[in-house]
Amino acid sequence: MLESLRLENVGPAPHMEMELGSRLNLITGDNGLGKSFLLDVAWWALTRRWPAEVNPSVTSGLMARPTKPGRAAIRFSYPSKVKKESYQSEFDRRAEAWVGRQGRPANPGLVLYAQVDGGFSVWDPARNYWKKAKSVDVQERQPAYVFSAREVWSGLKVGEIQLCNGLLADWALWQKEDGEAFRQLNTVLAAMSPGSEEPLAAGDLAKLSVDDARWIPTLRMPYGIDVPVLYASAAMKRIVSLAYLLVWSWQEHLRAAALLDEQPTSQVTFLIDELESHLHPRWQRTIVRSLLQVMQALAGKAAVQLVAATHSPLLLASVEPFFEPDKDAWFDLDLEHGDGGTEVLLRKRDFVRLGDVSNWLTSDAFDLRIPRSVEAEEAMGKALHLLARPAPHSVAEVREVDDALRGVLPDIDRFWVRWSAFAEEYLGAER
Repeated sequence: MLESLRLENVGPAPHMEMELGSRLNLITGDNGLGKSFLLDVAWWALTRRWPAEVNPSVTSGLMARPTKPGRAAIRFSYPSKVKKESYQSEFDRRAEAWVGRQGRPANPGLVLYAQVDGGFSVWDPARNYWKKAKSVDVQERQPAYVFSAREVWSGLKVGEIQLCNGLLADWALWQKEDGEAFRQLNTVLAAMSPGSEEPLAAGDLAKLSVDDARWIPTLRMPYGIDVPVLYASAAMKRIVSLAYLLVWSWQEHLRAAALLDEQPTSQVTFLIDELESHLHPRWQRTIVRSLLQVMQALAGKAAVQLVAATHSPLLLASVEPFFEPDKDAWFDLDLEHGDGGTEVLLRKRDFVRLGDVSNWLTSDAFDLRIPRSVEAEEAMGKALHLLARPAPHSVAEVREVDDALRGVLPDIDRFWVRWSAFAEEYLGAER
């Protein structure tokens, strides 16, 4: 798991620094300020491979490069099996590569990365870690498992080697075997459901066509119909792909560790971009807790760390009951306008319970002036300007603002209490 990350002259800001929590880390910020970039760098820091370097067919996870001329550096630390490891890597412009300490890096444990485009990356210490041959480090193993969105479903292959069968084939096989993997898959699906009244569960395997020899997994929907996963909604596909890859990664890690006569990893790090992607608010409200519980249930005694980027105020509100400052953290990216120009700043903010989701919309996480439409914000802004300005006011001016408010606010809006008494002084019976 990642403890710290420091960037100089790489990314949207001259300097960025993160001291991560050991359990949950949330990253907020406007589009284009670097949330996905930070996750890419975190993945690289733990694995020393950029996703697009391992699998050129993926559309994200390209190598980070210096922003401006001059020295560029990435510093990071994480606990290994034995001790805390700290590294520094600098960009070699001639080699077009990040270079640092020679030799085999420390073991960061199992590392998972879910990209927002449906791609998924896995680094397994039992399958991807450098081998040792007579005390010499040998880089002969597959450097990581990097799936495009399509490969998550249809399988991952390198040359003639089948690295992963894919969701469709593995799910069908697990279901026919009716063993531990299928039990875990159903457990994960149930845990990631929005509530007990609408549990996710595997249905019966189905055939889609007389010409298609495959058995296709299905989801048993709350309304009693088994829907093939290929026909599922984008949200359902997101959930089942996460569930499958969590189970696949852990099952394959256990098998590989057993073959090597080694103990399973003692730490798991899960990076996930736009955790709430495609999810209905009911699902957004439970997804963080569900993922933490699922990962801990799969990994047993292993330490689990989740690092997630989000745009969802409901997701932030949902973690209020269990957010613990001693092991959780919230990072926020902002675009700051100052005398020296405009720049991106990354801050570690204090997490405070705000209760109502609308309070999160107007918090430092999302920076809205009011939790309303743009038109309502403009009309209320004009009204507040009038309320704050010393009298007298023209009747025409008050009527114009009153009409604007009537066009955007519902009759029960609490803003009317403040505005009506003021407007009646000028408009009287006209209102």
